[in-house]
Amino acid sequence: MCTNYRPTSRDLLADLFQLSLFEGGDWPAESWKDYPAPIIRYNGHGQLVCTTATYGLVPRRHIPPGVKPWDTMNARTETVGQLRSYAKCWREGQLCLVPMTGFFEPNYESGAAQRWQIGRADSAPFAVAGIWREWPGENGPEYSFTQLTINADEHPLMQRFHKPGDEKRSLIVIAADEYDDWLRCRDPERARSYFQQFPPELMRAWFDPPPPRKKKAQPAASPQPESTQIDLF
Repeated sequence: MCTNYRPTSRDLLADLFQLSLFEGGDWPAESWKDYPAPIIRYNGHGQLVCTTATYGLVPRRHIPPGVKPWDTMNARTETVGQLRSYAKCWREGQLCLVPMTGFFEPNYESGAAQRWQIGRADSAPFAVAGIWREWPGENGPEYSFTQLTINADEHPLMQRFHKPGDEKRSLIVIAADEYDDWLRCRDPERARSYFQQFPPELMRAWFDPPPPRKKKAQPAASPQPESTQIDLF
């Protein structure tokens, strides 16, 4: 399942969704668990808004002390209405779009895990189905989100990813002409009609290794005192 992706830039989002309302700060070029990233949703006033939210519906900072952390970056559509982490948001229709230009999955075709990026064949940005949650914060409400996933065992492209023998999963790419219908949907059963595989001929995937990690600077060696030879004779 997706744990790392490239969010769409703020300027491009403003054009794509005709947005004038942004909540929150900036986000990095790649998003990981507990990183900030943009989501598109309708707020309580019926306004379409881009909200900066934490990737993972239950951020680590909200997990009670003594409770083992768990991942909520991806919600399986088969159980989203049952699991405690997601059920309330799903039942209340807190749907969002997660805009991106590509997401990453491990490919084992070489015999070892390699990072591949998956995106649209035309390189256009796209948006996947998600649900969001509000949390109380020191300076007002804070937000988090998860991405919804479906089985992809039979998808010609997405079946190439993850460990051999493991179930294949895929994010749900929402068609651009259905963005508004998805965001306004408040019926959980009707929302399931959007759980469709994206046509493989409209997608592409390529090897995209992560950039090399910067080596930590080594502390300068302390100067050694010059050796002194003592003549004992």
